[in-house]
Amino acid sequence: MTPPTRRRLLQAAGLAGLGAAGLSACGSNASISDDPHELVLWYWNRSASPELLEEAATSIPGSDSHVRADVIGTTFDTKLRTSLAGGAYIPDITYINSNNALYFRNEDQFLDMAELGADEVKDDYYPWKWDLGTTPEGRFCFFPLDIGPTGFFYRQDVFEEAGLPTSPDEVSAAVTTWEDWIALGTELLGATKARLVNTGRHVYDQFLNASPERYLDEDDAPLYLEDGSAVREAWTTAVAAIEAGITAGIPDARGPDQNAAWSNGSTAGHINAAWWAQILQESAPDTAGLWRLAEQPVRPGNSGGSFAAIPRTCKDPEAAMAFIRWINTPENQARAYEDVQLFPSCPASFDSLSYSGDFFGDQDPLAFFSKAAESVPSSFISTWESLVSGSFALELDNVESSGKDPDAAWDDAVAAAKKVLTKRGVLS
Repeated sequence: MTPPTRRRLLQAAGLAGLGAAGLSACGSNASISDDPHELVLWYWNRSASPELLEEAATSIPGSDSHVRADVIGTTFDTKLRTSLAGGAYIPDITYINSNNALYFRNEDQFLDMAELGADEVKDDYYPWKWDLGTTPEGRFCFFPLDIGPTGFFYRQDVFEEAGLPTSPDEVSAAVTTWEDWIALGTELLGATKARLVNTGRHVYDQFLNASPERYLDEDDAPLYLEDGSAVREAWTTAVAAIEAGITAGIPDARGPDQNAAWSNGSTAGHINAAWWAQILQESAPDTAGLWRLAEQPVRPGNSGGSFAAIPRTCKDPEAAMAFIRWINTPENQARAYEDVQLFPSCPASFDSLSYSGDFFGDQDPLAFFSKAAESVPSSFISTWESLVSGSFALELDNVESSGKDPDAAWDDAVAAAKKVLTKRGVLS
């Protein structure tokens, strides 16, 4: 008999909060719909193509079932977790955002789609995205939907005013390291008073999103305590950007201050995912043709994207798997991009897509980000990451917004992370 892993013992103890409650509902009718041929899908607005959902409402290809798609609002995670915990009113299929690691502690609530034939199409997707759908226990519970490969958005006109490199190739060559990127931002600030990015936390997040290492290793040991860890380097880089004055201190809230900064050029850059191309166009429409895309320092990362999952109470797992595979074929992911700009996780999807806009001058963001997606590293996200990451983000905000000493802020973040991990039994 194989001995239980430490993670399994923690889950069995009910520390995650959902497992015991969900198991108590075994044998009860947990489904939302009584129709044996109707599978209920939970999703949020713009996370799925309305055109494809309309087709699936009639029939799921390869099955005798159909989909009823229910839009869930801003309380999506709360509602899903509450339903799973209560063992009732559970969808047959659910979409889950890029925070799927939040559900790792309760992975037994979901089916392993590898047992339903998911591996037959594994090679159709970017490997790093597929890996993100695999739980720390090695179960494939989260199927790739869209992705968010990242790059460096910048205002070419402001860079030209500052006497900086202006073409995408030149800018990419000038910022191959984060130190180079901060130095370029310092030149920009000195020449134009423009900031390179809105917040220090943004630098921190995108550094980590492009790193194969994150907060904890596969044995739940805190990597951030080690000298030279990715978390520590991300923190040091973000603090250096703040201290150099190249961050604007404007939270990424998609509000009027942020939009005004991009429109008037007082913030001349941004590092984020492909889907931010549309946000920039909507936030600063008068700047069409002035933005360009360059490679970010070191390597591209991934920010955002989502997954599909099948709760273990699903009335027809085979039909659910048929739906998930159908709506995520390369052809249908291309249709979803054309419909609601969901960036495909299937490389072959780009064979049937083209870009005709001019917001980025003569650059094609589809070509740029599809190439970037090829270099995103695979990374391990621990079951417990969501419990500790917030303390580092909070303390970094304190450094930028209130001038807190960076070393004291780091120590406080580490102490807060230790406290929550000890309380959960991960650390002794």
